[in-house]
Amino acid sequence: MLNYRQLHYFWRVAKDGSLARASERLHLTPQTLSGQIAQLEDALGVRLFRRVGRRLELTDVGRLAVSYADDIFRTGSELEQVLRSGPAGRPLNLRVGLADVVPKSIAYRLLAPAMQPGAAVHIICREGKLPRLLAELAIHRLDLVLSDSPMPADAEVRGYSHKLGESHVALLARPELVQRLRGDFPACLEGAPLLIPGEDAAMRGRLLRWLGSQNVHPRIIGEFDDSALMQAFAQAGSGIFPAPALIADDLCRQHGMRCIGQVEAVTERVYAISVERRLSHPAVLAILQAASQGLFAVEEVITDDQGGA
Repeated sequence: MLNYRQLHYFWRVAKDGSLARASERLHLTPQTLSGQIAQLEDALGVRLFRRVGRRLELTDVGRLAVSYADDIFRTGSELEQVLRSGPAGRPLNLRVGLADVVPKSIAYRLLAPAMQPGAAVHIICREGKLPRLLAELAIHRLDLVLSDSPMPADAEVRGYSHKLGESHVALLARPELVQRLRGDFPACLEGAPLLIPGEDAAMRGRLLRWLGSQNVHPRIIGEFDDSALMQAFAQAGSGIFPAPALIADDLCRQHGMRCIGQVEAVTERVYAISVERRLSHPAVLAILQAASQGLFAVEEVITDDQGGA
């Protein structure tokens, strides 16, 4: 059984940066603190600190332990506050993992319903690669993961994929780049500069296969794991980029982009992955309800006429 008092002593020393400062805060002698941490290390069979000269430095295991201790003592602080003041008015935490390939504006539209006025939800977003986010989900450090693909069949994590919706893909670019294109869509893409999602994106393979089926060979000038970074390059005029048709009109209005054409054969999908088959978190249910009530009902996007351009 983990000794939480000793864990707290270790955590305090790690946060304060020295035995002396932590001992002042905890009203204990440095010798007592050092002895308690040594007992914790012996019980766990690992070294949490290493001495470098007169300083203590965290080991790799020590840094991992601090990250878990952060969560433990933050939760403990919340529990104390709730028990003292009662649960009324306490925000409900929603911890969401966002795969970096998911477009940020899509993620916002999905998460916004959970934060309506009066919802009393405190949202915590973590962005990263899907495998790392699934590992966080497995140990309940996340309530939900938003991804462009379902739970991998070979994943060691047990979880359930809930499809929120899909949108076919539009290709957009800055007006000055569009003016240089020649011919109808998709022939106008021949030799044109193209930005594509990185290898982790599910849409990437569909887009490349579609281009091959059309016998069109654009010039791929960049690959991006982060959808927001790809969009930033496109907004600077670097190339054409694919985006869900659902948000194409917004990109055109807000960022001065122009839609070259839509590819109905290529879709961008969004899944909510959870450890629960039957979802129960109120904020997560609000997200699913908003998605099912028409978020992914894409209207026709106005495209540029490439004939004779």
